[in-house]
Amino acid sequence: MRCNWCEKDEAKSIVCTVYWELPDGLRAIEILDTPAIHCLSCGMEYQTEDIIEELEDHLMLIDTEKIGKSITYDQLMSLPKLLKRNYFRFN
Repeated sequence: MRCNWCEKDEAKSIVCTVYWELPDGLRAIEILDTPAIHCLSCGMEYQTEDIIEELEDHLMLIDTEKIGKSITYDQLMSLPKLLKRNYFRFN
């Protein structure tokens, strides 16, 4: 897999812990076991644009008050949505 940062073919899929600010900006949460990319060449760990968009959209559509300080990615993504989609994304 090609790394988005150094463009070498030494990247691989992993899961990691990320810290994400909630849409209201009042706090951040720890999200465990989040899909990510790790490059063996440059050492960078990052989420793909698809995962970032999926996380941000889901956090806009759920009741974030029900989330504690820490949650797994799968638990987060299984929380029920209050709306069918993010109506603020115009693409």
